[in-house]
Amino acid sequence: MGSVAAPPCHIVAVPYPGRGHVNAMVNLCRLLAARDAGVSATVVVTEEWLGLLGPPDLGPRVRFESIPNVIPSEHGRASDMVGFVEAVYTKMAPPFELLLDRLELPAAAIVADVFVPWTVAVGARRGVPVCIMCPISATMFNVHYNFHRLPPAAAAAGAGASSDGTDRRLIEDYIPGTKSIRFADLAPTHTNPAMLDRILEAYVSAKKAQCVIVTSFQELESDAIDALRQQLPCPVYAAGPCIPFMALLQERPKSSPEVDGHMAWLDAQPAGSVLYVSLGSFLSVSASQFDEIAAGLAESKARFLWVLRDADARSRVRGLASDATSSLVVPWTDQLRVLCHPSVGGFFTHCGMNSTLEAVYAGVPMLTLPIAFDQPINSRLVAEVWRNGLGLKDMARSDDGVIGRKEIAAAVDKLMRPDSTEGADMRRRAAMLKDTARAASQEGGSSWKDITSFIHFVSR
Repeated sequence: MGSVAAPPCHIVAVPYPGRGHVNAMVNLCRLLAARDAGVSATVVVTEEWLGLLGPPDLGPRVRFESIPNVIPSEHGRASDMVGFVEAVYTKMAPPFELLLDRLELPAAAIVADVFVPWTVAVGARRGVPVCIMCPISATMFNVHYNFHRLPPAAAAAGAGASSDGTDRRLIEDYIPGTKSIRFADLAPTHTNPAMLDRILEAYVSAKKAQCVIVTSFQELESDAIDALRQQLPCPVYAAGPCIPFMALLQERPKSSPEVDGHMAWLDAQPAGSVLYVSLGSFLSVSASQFDEIAAGLAESKARFLWVLRDADARSRVRGLASDATSSLVVPWTDQLRVLCHPSVGGFFTHCGMNSTLEAVYAGVPMLTLPIAFDQPINSRLVAEVWRNGLGLKDMARSDDGVIGRKEIAAAVDKLMRPDSTEGADMRRRAAMLKDTARAASQEGGSSWKDITSFIHFVSR
């Protein structure tokens, strides 16, 4: 007698409407669909985001569906983040439920970003399990989940500050699994009471979910993941790195005059000589900090490839860094493909979780300049726990919080100079983490097993 085929497992995925969140969710869905022929996924975004993402390139069994633009435009959300989050929390549920009613395949499970908390109530009403995806570091999730353990006014700016104005108290004194993370790393996002309230509100719903998926992997954040597995009342699956490495391995590179130009430029550079610079697609550094970065890169004499979407910013860099030995400024790159290029020897990054995981997968050491949210914690992990990079945040001037060009130049030199002892140690650690990341995602690895377990969990 032949075996009975498993019923199709259709996952409806709801990312928070931000590029890093959408990318993480899409990459997770692609990993799930690639693992099991019975798994398909529908990723739900707003109509605006469907346009921003361009022609879908999701692979088999993954597709987009859209709901109306019931939240403020992506182009203005930075000016009122609290208002944007409030709209996400309160306005997306009704059109999402209408979409569920018209889908051809019913949802076997809803996989929702932790910051789309209304999905838990929708799933409860419909008898559909809701699985929370954590697109931030497991360490940051652990801090949020256990924020009540911190002393009153824990995130107040300046509380517990040392003589140099830096709060050096360790969060691990209150929350297990947060090695080396400081109270200072909660600034600036977590010192905004209105924003903090909205962040922590999401975890009230997360506690009612049927499982949690982190986009990191066990070997990278074992302390935080183990702590969450002990505390959460549901399974925790580490599925990462949830980055587009399958596209890197299986698909032909995208070709265009723009892409071919900077890839050809990389081909012409010596191995490990280029610093790739990308400080995120949403929040940006101040104008004065921007100028110091450009001047510091010029002073370092390092080769660099800087991706900047704004045309005026690109022109400014070309002017400020005109004395650099060799540099290229472009509006877009295929970031993971660039990081994996043999000529790239360092990554100057804002330390968003997706970028951090891509650097780990590529085996490239990092120079970190975090801006907000989970980025300072990721930066601390890079510099002090994983030791595959160097943090700039603690070098900031006390009067204006800007890191000066001389400090930036010295840090670039330390990271990129071939005979730098510290640089060699960071490169060695980065290479070790690269091997670990790739082993985790291969058959039999920790993430491979957790993805398999998750599919079994939602299928039954």
